Amino acid sequence: MIVPNPARRPAKKPRKDSIWGATGYNRAMSWILAVETSTEWCSVALGRATADGAVESWSRHDHTGARSSARVLPAAGELLAEAGIALADCAAIAFGAGPGSFTGLRTACGVAQGLAFGAGLPVIPVNTLMACAESARGATPALPAEVSVLVALDARMDEAYSAAFRWDAAAREWATETRMLVGPPETVPLPAGEFWVAGNAGTVFGERLAGLARATRVLPEAMPHAQPLVAIALRALARGEAIDAALAMPIYLRDKVAQTIEEREAAAAAKAAAQAAGGSQP
Repeated sequence: MIVPNPARRPAKKPRKDSIWGATGYNRAMSWILAVETSTEWCSVALGRATADGAVESWSRHDHTGARSSARVLPAAGELLAEAGIALADCAAIAFGAGPGSFTGLRTACGVAQGLAFGAGLPVIPVNTLMACAESARGATPALPAEVSVLVALDARMDEAYSAAFRWDAAAREWATETRMLVGPPETVPLPAGEFWVAGNAGTVFGERLAGLARATRVLPEAMPHAQPLVAIALRALARGEAIDAALAMPIYLRDKVAQTIEEREAAAAAKAAAQAAGGSQP
């Protein structure tokens, strides 16, 4: 991705040519505002496609803990001001739909809906795990062809969110190799063939994460961020996949927010027993 310095090269306003898609929005106005709050970071990005097919974007990525809701709107306002456009100049609002923190997902979805309703824009829900794969694809050196990306994120409660993706160069989009799941790190399904691991589950769980030793590269820094949301949303916009804001929903994967005291104690005891057993081996 190209992240220009707006002080040196102010953004030009998008053309107002009317190229209306089937859903009724102007495809020529290709700015995307993206909101991602599925973790303890409040991430907001504003970007558009360039003539050469790259993506230029501005972003704010702040560690806010559980207070993303207080930062997300000011961050969006700062980015729009830097680009010199109004919210109504955007084509759609993208948001990290999950999986992730229950509160964070509701924040991102609610903010996207509110902004979209106010400006008369559609929204584009983006899979948080796919966004991590998109970050991995932009790593240096680049993701080789035919190498999959297994995304595994700490889901708390001694579990991991996971899914595997393979980049389809012909379709210019991600193909899903293993479906989204949440469960013990030892049970994460692995893609066939060579793969990278993206996300923080390897750091959190170590060798307990299935397939970590098999991965040809591990990218713990490929975490949820609003910038890859922009790239994914632009491709979805071009395919006419933006939806009415009223239809936006988070992806929760599970309906339980936290463990009981007994469950936490049992998990801690099991972990201690596993560590003791490992330490006693010659």
